[in-house]
Amino acid sequence: MNVPKIPSDFRILETIYKKYYNGFTSFNPDDSSRSTKIWVPIDVEEIARDLKVDPDIVFGRFHYFLNQKYSYENADQSRVSLFELGVGDDRHCVNFPLMTSLYAEMLEQRHKHNTAIWIAVGSLLISVIAILVSVMQSLFPS
Repeated sequence: MNVPKIPSDFRILETIYKKYYNGFTSFNPDDSSRSTKIWVPIDVEEIARDLKVDPDIVFGRFHYFLNQKYSYENADQSRVSLFELGVGDDRHCVNFPLMTSLYAEMLEQRHKHNTAIWIAVGSLLISVIAILVSVMQSLFPS
């Protein structure tokens, strides 16, 4: 049985960012295909196809997990959500600026992680070279 790999939060947010950024930035309130600039409707089925998973995986990840994890309440008791089932006439909407902030944070964490790995690999290579030089010097003294 061929089971697809579960997409990471990073991969889901990256897919949405790349797919909807131009539509977000080109919002015109006088001639728009959506209700608001900040709330961008996403096509869960299309995103799921891009990620090669069932649409309910993407929907569930946003609705049940990411929204709970990243939504917050302001001091004035107003709630800021990451995902809404509907905004105006639009369905399955993400708070694009909040989502972009989360994506940027994950991108930065990934960069730091990769940098640390490359530093460790470099250190390992230097150590191996030092050992080889030491062994060669002991085998073939000058």
